[in-house]
Amino acid sequence: MRMKLRLVGLALVCSGVVGVAQIPAAPRSDDPKPQADATLVQMQEAESALEQQDYKTAEAKLKALVAARPENATNGRIQYDLGFAEERNGEEAEAAKAYAASVAALPGFAEPQVALGLMDARAGKTETAHAELLAAAKIETAAPELRARALRALARMDEDAQPVAAQEELLLALKLTPETPDDVLLGAELAERSDDPADAEAAYKRVLATIPGDVNAVAGLAHVLQQQDKFAEADAVLTPVLKEHPDDPRLVAQAASLYAAEGKAKDAIPLLEALRAKDAAVAADAKVTRTLASLYAVVGDDAAALKLDLALLAASPEDATLLDDASVEQVRLMQYAEAEANAVKAVALRSGFASQKEWALAESHLAFAASKNHDPQTTLAALKARGTVLPDSASSLFLEATALDSLKQRKEAIVAYKAFLAAAAGKFPDEEFEARHRLIALEAVR
Repeated sequence: MRMKLRLVGLALVCSGVVGVAQIPAAPRSDDPKPQADATLVQMQEAESALEQQDYKTAEAKLKALVAARPENATNGRIQYDLGFAEERNGEEAEAAKAYAASVAALPGFAEPQVALGLMDARAGKTETAHAELLAAAKIETAAPELRARALRALARMDEDAQPVAAQEELLLALKLTPETPDDVLLGAELAERSDDPADAEAAYKRVLATIPGDVNAVAGLAHVLQQQDKFAEADAVLTPVLKEHPDDPRLVAQAASLYAAEGKAKDAIPLLEALRAKDAAVAADAKVTRTLASLYAVVGDDAAALKLDLALLAASPEDATLLDDASVEQVRLMQYAEAEANAVKAVALRSGFASQKEWALAESHLAFAASKNHDPQTTLAALKARGTVLPDSASSLFLEATALDSLKQRKEAIVAYKAFLAAAAGKFPDEEFEARHRLIALEAVR
């Protein structure tokens, strides 16, 4: 909150006078007090306007005050009040200058430091805002509430990229001021980001005990319950609130994810389609679009899934998992050359996969796409790469056998076909039929 101007302190800064007497009716021409008294009157008027939330009047009076005397332009408290008024008048660039001038004039004055940090955070100047808020939080003479506000803002800034640092900042804030429901919610979100779903679940339930139906807490709780495979409980938490807030993007996205996990992708698709149709911002959200694409793929609408994935790839052409998803969809649509091209790009971006297993599965997808595209060399290379992470499977052995067969490597193909038949054990009748007939043909050659 804005600190109330201390009139006596300001009078000292402006005039060097310890006591402020009533303004004399007829000062002498050589009396040094008239100018100081006029400044004090302007300050009183500006403060009165701020207290009445008349920020336009306050700004005008404070600007006049700054222009009246050079000393006022470097007065940290006057500049802070000017920034405060300008910010509330929507003049953020001017407010930032005033706050910066206040910080320069009074380095230990936390109010403008916090205000500037919050303003820069809103403007997306994350690095600058972080430094400003951290500096404010370290001012030990500042009010605990103000330092705690800076720490909470830091925690919010760090929650995605540095959840551990954010947890530490939140704990420091709680040492300065009592816990609030927002703190509990942030703590739950941080536990979730730190892969601690059990702690996150307990914290989200604490929020809902205090604020029943809180949308963010409901969405978060449903998510961590889903992470723990508590699908029925997640559904019971989420569905009633979703009925009350059918247009809330986070609830809809969470419901879509949950329904898909429950095998109800067909129920999830209409929710996302309706929300995207209503809200342009949601329609442009990559995460929502990606979720919808995956749901289309689950229900077998690969054309719809591919259309969305290709649109996402236009904006993020180096996204390994998007390339892999598009490749799989293109194989199903018999676009084999395009599928192989995207799969080659995907596996080259090995660090873009969440795990080595996911990368190896993408190599499997490449092997299949290359096989369909009559490229046995690439098929074998992809299977070899896959084999560095995953053991052979019936599918990989069949692809290997047919690739070796295509390259007329007869002896190697025979070994691979036999290995496939042993692994298949009747689970792949069509491929097993083909393998037996190819073995007859290959073994007949001398």
